[in-house]
Amino acid sequence: MVTNRHPSCLTSRRRFILPVACAASATLLAACGAGTPTPGSTSAAPSAAGGEVDAKGCVTSYTEGKDYFPEKSTIEHAKNFTVSYHGNYQVLEVKQSYQEGPAEKYVLYRCGTPAPEATGELAGAQQIEIPVDSIFSGSTTHIPLLADLDRIDALTGVSSGAMVSNEDVRARLEDKKVVEYAPQQAIDTELVIGKKPDLLMTGGVDDPTYKVLRDSGVPVVANAEWLEATPLGRAEWIKYMAALTGDEAKAEKVFDQIETDYTKVVQAAKTSKPVSVLPGQMFEGTWNMPSGGSYVGALLKDANATYAWSGTTPTGSVPLKLEDVLTKARDADVWLMSAPVQTLGDIVKDDPRYAEFKAFKEGNVWSNNAKVNEAGGNDYWERGVTRPDLVLADLVTILHPDAVPGHELEFYRKVTK
Repeated sequence: MVTNRHPSCLTSRRRFILPVACAASATLLAACGAGTPTPGSTSAAPSAAGGEVDAKGCVTSYTEGKDYFPEKSTIEHAKNFTVSYHGNYQVLEVKQSYQEGPAEKYVLYRCGTPAPEATGELAGAQQIEIPVDSIFSGSTTHIPLLADLDRIDALTGVSSGAMVSNEDVRARLEDKKVVEYAPQQAIDTELVIGKKPDLLMTGGVDDPTYKVLRDSGVPVVANAEWLEATPLGRAEWIKYMAALTGDEAKAEKVFDQIETDYTKVVQAAKTSKPVSVLPGQMFEGTWNMPSGGSYVGALLKDANATYAWSGTTPTGSVPLKLEDVLTKARDADVWLMSAPVQTLGDIVKDDPRYAEFKAFKEGNVWSNNAKVNEAGGNDYWERGVTRPDLVLADLVTILHPDAVPGHELEFYRKVTK
């Protein structure tokens, strides 16, 4: 069960992820405003070829062999899912449903048209009528995808409401339009089955309860964007969500803006000298250092940052002892933490040896906890994973203050005395 903490930061076996921010910098006005839909607003019903659809987007006059997906997604960066189109249905495939998990296929057929025969390559695949308008979400990282598609109204269940930062979703929780189905980290199967959502979307981890739900008629689809090794690969999962909601054209527009703004910030960072950084901190006795081939490694490279382990090639992390980190990264200029610390004093309470880092001595320590609600829900874990353009803008602002003028940090905060 996944709440506000993304799968990649939960245990020492998963990856450390850097923070995100959204602000009205000159290079990001489109991404934070003009290029991004207003969360919670109403979107027009998805269209089908010929416009023969009702208000929901269901076909009213089916013609065999006709193409009912005039708007098609093209996947360029994401490696962990594919989508293909077949007249009145599409096949959505997740290559790893969770870390080292099996591939899963979903047959998404447009409402008002017949479901295809579950034979051949489609045998065993879940069949889901689309567009869906009732989603139970296993991770807060799904929320910005729905918000950017103007589909917040399709969210009817979250694992834990306390972890949610999005104000529209919190209002829907208050109004009982969204229910909690796993507030104690265990899925309430009776509640989910009773509510009959169109589907439950996982957070990219496995749970034995999922089979029970599927057997009871509730489709369970895997969202494993955290296994993508590149920032834009994770962001492109907005197209995965759009395949379910029928918003392919909207997703294409939103992602194109993210890609454009990300590229602009990369170019801006190149105008400055590289800065040495130290990412992460100890967790349960281990410092999981992001490898050079990981998502974090790619972000740091694009932010024109260097770190001692940038030359490592795996896509995961390198488990280290604190002594190992001190030996190779003692003199890093900036420390980028992902911890709920408030002061420099809090840091050395965990381990006095942290004070030996140059960045600590010079007060150049940053953490991603600028926006945390009373229950510990961090807005970074909601938007950061799906908006790499904003992650990068925040990092570049910290590392190269003059590169993105006007950008104000919203998710990062400097850790002071």
